[in-house]
Amino acid sequence: MLELPRSARLAAWGGAVLRGDASPDDAVDAVVGDDTRHVVTGLSGADGEVGLALALGLLRVERAGGLALALPVPGDPRGLGGPAEFTTAAVDAGEAVVSAGSPDGTAYGLLPEVAALGSSGTMVRWHARPVRPVPLGALPGLREAEAELTAALREATEELVRLDVARWRPEVGEALLRLRSAPQEDGLGPGYSPRARRVLGTAQRVAAIAALATEEPGAAVSAGQMRLRSAALDRLAEASRRAVVAAVNSPLEPAG
Repeated sequence: MLELPRSARLAAWGGAVLRGDASPDDAVDAVVGDDTRHVVTGLSGADGEVGLALALGLLRVERAGGLALALPVPGDPRGLGGPAEFTTAAVDAGEAVVSAGSPDGTAYGLLPEVAALGSSGTMVRWHARPVRPVPLGALPGLREAEAELTAALREATEELVRLDVARWRPEVGEALLRLRSAPQEDGLGPGYSPRARRVLGTAQRVAAIAALATEEPGAAVSAGQMRLRSAALDRLAEASRRAVVAAVNSPLEPAG
């Protein structure tokens, strides 16, 4: 299974709770996963740290209609509306969750802080703070993201073939075969369309393939060839990242 980032799991399952598609207990189990415990700090109405189930209840009190995933990188903070300090912290973390859909415009941004508890496991503390809401129409659409991913995959195919991964590193070739053939659990939870699940599965596989291929310089004979191949793989990874975001956020897309 290609595991989703923690923020993606929280956005997918927490959003399902806010929409009434999942129970808080099921959502907590899915979000926590192999971690020991998740807590949330900084929400209005909370006395210090609270568990995930209570945090989702507090967001419901704020009339949040869902949770949006952001996977920002330098130069592309898409899905974040500020303030600047939160956007900077989210880019540094590479992930964030933003509540969406509150009629009065209230929104919270949540960033994960991961701490090892020694032999006891892993604690994840979500730091919440008020942020500017992101208009739902500004989020990447699933149809657009799928088209971008398909185009990037087509453009990068020639470069991936030139890498000749299976010949240069047999263990990587075997890993690619497993990625293509193994059944995948998407981790999205209830309430998602078959198209969203398909796009997410493709995006996860493409991201893994791009990461593995990037590790291998392949048969390049010039610096120019290496730059071209690197650029193609970067485009593939970027399209995959945007497709993951679009799939997770697809229930928030405006109807029609």
